[in-house]
Parts: sequence; C-alpha cells; structure tokens
Amino acid sequence: MKAIYKRRSIRKYTDQPISDETIRSFIKAGMNAPSAGNAQTWHFVIITERELLNDIANVHPYAQMLRHAPAAILVCGDPSLEKHKGFWVQDCSAATENILLEIADQEYGGVWVGIYPNEDRFRSIAKILNIPVEIIPFSLIAVGHPAEEKPHKELFREEKLRYNLWESERQK
Repeated sequence: MKAIYKRRSIRKYTDQPISDETIRSFIKAGMNAPSAGNAQTWHFVIITERELLNDIANVHPYAQMLRHAPAAILVCGDPSLEKHKGFWVQDCSAATENILLEIADQEYGGVWVGIYPNEDRFRSIAKILNIPVEIIPFSLIAVGHPAEEKPHKELFREEKLRYNLWESERQK
C-alpha cells in the first residue's frame, strides 16, 4: 500500500541521470504484471536519447515533460501474442501500473502518458522509434528524479461502492 499511496503523477525532474540497472528494475516490475492467459503481450522500449525524447514531445501534446526527463519507457502491445482477443490492452495497462508503482517505491518520479487508442499518436511515435507496424505503442512513462513533491490525495469515495447488486432495497 505504501507504493500505491506514494505514486503520484510527477512531471518535473532534476537533470540527474538514471542507471540502466534502475530502469531495468522498473521494467521487471512491468513484466511481473498479470496478463490474460499469461500471454505477456507486451514489449518495452527504453528511451534515453535526448533527441528522441524531444521528437516524441513534438508529436504528443501531453508529453512535454519529456523535454526534461532523463528517460522514458514505452509500453507496446503485440496483438499477435494474444491468447484472448482484445486483452492486450489490459495486459499493457497492468504492466504500466506495475512500472509506476515500482518507480514510486524506489523514490523516483513518473507519469503515465497515454498513447493508445489515439491513432495519430501511436503511429507518429512508432515512426520515430522504428517500431514494426504490428506492434502498437500503448503508453509512455516519463521517469526521473523528482523535482516536485505531491502529497497523497485520498481518492477513496464511499459513493462509488456497491454491494452485490448495483442497486437493491437493502442499500436504500
């Protein structure tokens, strides 16, 4: 629970680099996510070259933090690996969240930048990174040493809970 509560969307980073070993530890967490039928329909691209990070920021309006982030992790889906059609999106979502939790647990900052299902975004990023047409860029995680601190927000809302049925006489 500590990593869950610590995880915040951090968009400002120091210029301190991140080691390859640390980035690989984030991806190991992603690869330990659940996947439908254990198909593991994901691939990961580690991006540390400044020019590539800036190129992505040029085509993605919500990825401007990449101009200052020392690294990013692109989570891609491979529908050809699916055992259950259409579930690659859930697989990649689970991997993305695991990476974010590991980033928080290790005292780094990260933010999930959505790519899929915006076709212009995933095609533009695929072109920049030479990704094969059958592989779909799903999400991008900017990561770095945080240059901002955000406190935990309590997001639990009792009114979002239902027990057994959406609405029943017992709940009225």
